[in-house]
Amino acid sequence: MKKTAVVTGSGRGIGLAVARQLGMDGCRIIITARGRAEDNQKAIDALKSCGIEVAYVQADILFAKDRRRIIEEAVRLYGRIDILVNNAGVAPLERADLLDMSEESFDRVICINTKGTMFMTQLAAKQMLSQERTDGIRGYIVNISSCSAEAVSTNRGEYCVSKAGISMLTKLFANRLAGEGILVNEVRPGVIATDMTSGVKEKYDRLIGEGIFPIARWGRPEDVADAVSALVSGKFDYSTGIHIDVDGGFHIKSL
Repeated sequence: MKKTAVVTGSGRGIGLAVARQLGMDGCRIIITARGRAEDNQKAIDALKSCGIEVAYVQADILFAKDRRRIIEEAVRLYGRIDILVNNAGVAPLERADLLDMSEESFDRVICINTKGTMFMTQLAAKQMLSQERTDGIRGYIVNISSCSAEAVSTNRGEYCVSKAGISMLTKLFANRLAGEGILVNEVRPGVIATDMTSGVKEKYDRLIGEGIFPIARWGRPEDVADAVSALVSGKFDYSTGIHIDVDGGFHIKSL
């Protein structure tokens, strides 16, 4: 039986790479983004060109009605949801020192990244609970957080807090849902070459050259996609509430 995977924020970058990999793994894919379908046609066509069965849902996880629409459309089209990848998220519009960060910026980042992820997970979990188990499993949920869940950046504190929140909600849902056959895990990307990091390319090029990352290169969206693929493959079915660092070894403390 083909699995159905919902990947939020999948019009480009990490989300699109995850959608492509899960599609190549044999899943039917629901991709979501805030723009209209025609604005994301390039992504849709890229998946279809790989022979992937894909549907598009325009949605912003900031809004409850949009989160519900994602679930309802996936069930309408395919009857079930087997995998949810919570990838949608934003960075601050402006990097500001912690002492100058505005409440408006904090609210925006937290509401999308953390609140949106929490309640998207809640809805998907309820749908998965209505489904029969396959080999003991009802579904997989993977949250894309960041190395910023632990590494501080004092000029984007709201982002760090939002990603640390995703790490905690991963553990919360993992604990609540394990007995129900739903596994919840987390992938923490490091510095990945995407549109989000293009504005700080010079900074990270320098840090890579200085050896801050044991694996001395930029990460690729496909590196993150491979980790997600592994977590939902059935080969980690005795693991829940864990995280995988996809950061070139950046998390290693050394003297």
